[in-house]
Amino acid sequence: MYKTTKAIISYNCAVPNTLVTPSKLVDDAFVEASAATASSGGTMAMQLYSRIREDIINGVLVPGLKLKIEEICRQYDAGSSPVREALNLLTSFGLVERQDNRGFRVRSISLEEYADLLRVRCWVEERALRESIANGDDAWEERIALALFRLKRVSKAPEQAKQRRDAAWIQAHREFHHALLTGCGSPMLLDYCGQLFDQNIRYSQIARAVSQSERDNDIEHVEIADAALERDADSAVDRLLAHYRTTGKYVTACLFGADAKAAELFAS
Repeated sequence: MYKTTKAIISYNCAVPNTLVTPSKLVDDAFVEASAATASSGGTMAMQLYSRIREDIINGVLVPGLKLKIEEICRQYDAGSSPVREALNLLTSFGLVERQDNRGFRVRSISLEEYADLLRVRCWVEERALRESIANGDDAWEERIALALFRLKRVSKAPEQAKQRRDAAWIQAHREFHHALLTGCGSPMLLDYCGQLFDQNIRYSQIARAVSQSERDNDIEHVEIADAALERDADSAVDRLLAHYRTTGKYVTACLFGADAKAAELFAS
């Protein structure tokens, strides 16, 4: 725990008069996510892209849903041109499917696709994490400690305003996993890891709507962070991949049933 604690103390010493409560972190993360959406790219199409993307990731727009242009225009209070531009962009990131002469729909889910996403995420993030541990500096350590601190605080926030809390948790969760990899030195690799995070978290959010998991994610996150900050690459990678595969088994059981085929697909 030494490295994590040391980095958190370093961060707190830089802002000694700041008092952060769980509910404030939820509000701040929600506002931050909303502000990012409102300013993303400075264009209506990019704003729509961000809003629709979040609704797909959160399961508000369910897999297979037909995205009729006129309905999307009405729902998001936008014109048809920026809506089409946003949907085309979402298609390029694998969250929306374009059907020949039939418009758009939210990308469907399947066991095979999810297993492939998880495998590729494990392959790619193992390399990114090893590079980060080898090359990360003090700022990298502090980013991990701060992201972990925020994630734990959001996890302990009150249950009221569930939508805001869930949005804040997803944002804090994304920032923690991103922080782990930021020392890798490759913006392209980081971007790809971000895309894989979004596609994986969509499955997790859909599964949460079916059945809530009882596992303690905070403990797993602390163990990953501690191993990374101790520069123990093998342990950090093992813990990170075990974390992902545990989620994989939960998602599979919720959405597809825990059958022999699923066990084979998620074998390490």
